[in-house]
Amino acid sequence: MASMRDIKRRKESVASTGQITKAMKLVSTVKLQKAKARAESNKPYFSLLYDTMCSILARSSDIDHRYLGTSDSKRKAVIAITSNRGLAGGYNNNIVKEITAAFTPKDTDIYALGKKGLEGLSRKGFRIAEDYSEVMNEPLYADAIHIGKNVLASYENGEVGEIYLAYTSFKNTVVQETNIIKLLPIDVNEIMQNVEIDTLTPMNYEPEADEALDMIIPKYINNILYGAFIEAIASENGARMQAMDSATKNAEDMIADLSLKYNRARQGSITQELTEIIAGAEAIS
Repeated sequence: MASMRDIKRRKESVASTGQITKAMKLVSTVKLQKAKARAESNKPYFSLLYDTMCSILARSSDIDHRYLGTSDSKRKAVIAITSNRGLAGGYNNNIVKEITAAFTPKDTDIYALGKKGLEGLSRKGFRIAEDYSEVMNEPLYADAIHIGKNVLASYENGEVGEIYLAYTSFKNTVVQETNIIKLLPIDVNEIMQNVEIDTLTPMNYEPEADEALDMIIPKYINNILYGAFIEAIASENGARMQAMDSATKNAEDMIADLSLKYNRARQGSITQELTEIIAGAEAIS
């Protein structure tokens, strides 16, 4: 059985850790409220933009465009959005698991946003094409434009044939969902499943279709990226808040258990001292 001194030191250590996790939970809660409001305000625009693009592309099935067709390259590019910090439960590990299950390292390039995802995927053998981890400290729409431009350049140059986005969508404070979506090439047949076929009418482009899609699709990709940034930030803080809350409760349970053990050890020590005093008194008499 551990001594009273060891139990007391362990109890103090757990109490100190509990104070840290409680403080981190409060910080994450404040950050979550801001990120949650931002994510919820962006959802209507994000959803309407997606529906509009579905409608446009479903009416463009007969157009031959580089963003709508297949590429000769077999390599895939994955934009992986994680965080720069840990202590967020399974938030980062879930993205790494999803990418590892869906792609093979030999033909996949990773565009990493978040040090934790970069480190995890590097250990799995994936090639890191670009590191944009600093973006996740304070993501801006300009960052989405910059990353989208670079990834699209790789696609247009034939370096990669498919582009995917892996991120965590924010459902509510306690629920976050890992998603992998295909950005390019856009599968018109798949898009058409989201549009009522009976409502389709011919699409007239002004200027020409190629020129219009050259402007529309990159903007669509940039907005998808920016929406994913916002969702990921909210999800990260939600996951960290839950992880720190669980850690704080575990610390409280451990302190209660250690207090019980300390009291038992103290009671045993007192009993032993009394027994020794009584035995000594009887020996003298």
